[in-house]
Amino acid sequence: MTEDYNQQKYSSISQALNREGYAIIRMRMSSADAHYAGNLVDGAKMLQLFGDVATELLIRHDGDEGLFVAYDQVEFKAPVYGGDYVEAYGRIVSAGNSSRKMEFYAFKVIQAEIDPLSPSAAEVLDPPLLVTYASGTCVVPKDKQRRRG
Repeated sequence: MTEDYNQQKYSSISQALNREGYAIIRMRMSSADAHYAGNLVDGAKMLQLFGDVATELLIRHDGDEGLFVAYDQVEFKAPVYGGDYVEAYGRIVSAGNSSRKMEFYAFKVIQAEIDPLSPSAAEVLDPPLLVTYASGTCVVPKDKQRRRG
C-alpha cells in the first residue's frame, strides 16, 4: 500500500513539474566535488548540473540532446560545500526554429553541518537557499528535431 501511494505521489509531482515545463536533478555534493579550501565546491559544478538539466529539457522538447551554445547570465548567490544536497531546476522560456532559451536555478536543500563533534550532522533548509541562477541558449538543428514540445 505504501509503495503504491509513494509511486502515485511521485508520479503526480513529476507530472506536475513536466506540465509546467521543468526538469530537475537532485544531487549530493561529495568531498570529490570540493575543489577549494574549506570543502568548497567549484561553481562550475552547478553549471554542469544545468547542462544535464538542459539536455533533459531538449530531449523532452525535441527528442534530441541538442547543443548548449552559451550562457547569457550566471550568478553565484551562495557557497556550496561537500555534503550539501542541491536541486537544479530548469525550463525552456522561449523556443525559436532551432534555439531554446532556458533559465536555471540551483537550490541548496540540505546543508551539511560543520561540527567536529558531530561530523554526520545535516540540516534541511526550509525554505531552500538559492545558490546559483543562470540563463542560456541551446540549439537543436532542424534535421535533429524528432518532436515538438
